[in-house]
This record gives sequence, structure tokens and C-alpha cells, in this order.
Amino acid sequence: MSMHRSLKSARKIVTKRNVLKRFERIELLRERNKWKEGDCGLGLPKTKPAE
Repeated sequence: MSMHRSLKSARKIVTKRNVLKRFERIELLRERNKWKEGDCGLGLPKTKPAE
């Protein structure tokens, strides 16, 4: 089955996201030395994505 033409063009557009997923936030906190192994993954501090 072929893909609708409106969906094909949407795949090519890559936008910058301002909301990070939990694993991305943890990786960012590790880089900034604000995450220790064994810390809880819930209630993470707010982080801005690296630009």
C-alpha cells in the first residue's frame, strides 16, 4: 500500500524539539554532572536542550 502524499513530505521536515524525553534528560544531566547512578528517574529537574 502506498503512503499518502501529505505524509511523505512530513517525514522530510525535521524540527527542533523543546521537550526532551526522560532518557535524553538523564543523559544531559550526566553530562552536566548532576546525575548519580541510582537516582530516581521520576521528578527530574527541568533541563533545556543543548543547542
